Amino acid sequence: MSDFRLLMISAMYENGGNVTHRFLDGHPEMLVYPFESQVGTSLVHDPLTTMFPVKYRWPVFDLAATPEQDFQAIIDEECRVRIRTPHVSKFRDAPMDLSDADRETAYVSRVRASGRSAGSNVMAFFGSTFDAWKDHRRGPTASVYVGYSPIIGVDTARILRDLPDAHVLHVVRNPWAAYADTKKRPKPMSLANYMTAWTTVQYHALLSREQHPTQVHVLRAEDTMADSARTLGALCRDLGLQANDSLRTMSWNAQPLPEAYPWGTIRRATPDANLATARELTPADRDEVALRAAHYLDAFDYQQFRRQLG
Repeated sequence: MSDFRLLMISAMYENGGNVTHRFLDGHPEMLVYPFESQVGTSLVHDPLTTMFPVKYRWPVFDLAATPEQDFQAIIDEECRVRIRTPHVSKFRDAPMDLSDADRETAYVSRVRASGRSAGSNVMAFFGSTFDAWKDHRRGPTASVYVGYSPIIGVDTARILRDLPDAHVLHVVRNPWAAYADTKKRPKPMSLANYMTAWTTVQYHALLSREQHPTQVHVLRAEDTMADSARTLGALCRDLGLQANDSLRTMSWNAQPLPEAYPWGTIRRATPDANLATARELTPADRDEVALRAAHYLDAFDYQQFRRQLG
């Protein structure tokens, strides 16, 4: 596994995970998964499954399954909808020459060569996607696979157990703007439920960083919005990669994107837009968010942002 390099991005919903993912997309040393890499399976069962969908979790595989069954068990909803039924995908206008059948063939070949385990299955999942993606614009030195699955950082211990050389990047956004964007969903979470999940994700991120300080990285979405090249350039150097001008621009398959949508809900990834979004909340909601996030406002240096809200 030492020659397989994975950076897994995690972020609570509407916390800038997709924005970060898109800023990394064009980096010539990275193989960035095209959509959310929803590697979870239906066999994930633990206390957190009542809070977070299993598609966003680190996978659990049936001990008696075949590689073909393992491939089909990985939920990977966004990518599979796009390549199997593109007419119903929100990414239907994104050109992509990728066959799921070709991907399965490559996946099975990789697992038969490596042996079957959770770590090997995940390596094969990422590797086979780029084996089969015919029109992917990759740099000549691309070697680091980059995935993004919301909240998967709660499984950091399992990720590093199965892939000891992996890195996890956790992205946090101020809870006011995050909740304000969540309220725009067709079926939004209640403030209480959202903040319970938000604080749970932050707890795991900070704990994991204490336990694995060289492999767990925590970035604020606000810092990426203010200067993506500087913020993500520092991350790249920590990973042994070059900072690159591509970090200034969000993209998909190295093609510039004017906004993260439909990859994510943040349409304008700027400090002013971020503050304006937070100010959409009523004063009562702002106060309740602050109360429920209180123990994390200092940890992520959000007291000044709170004062800006007015």
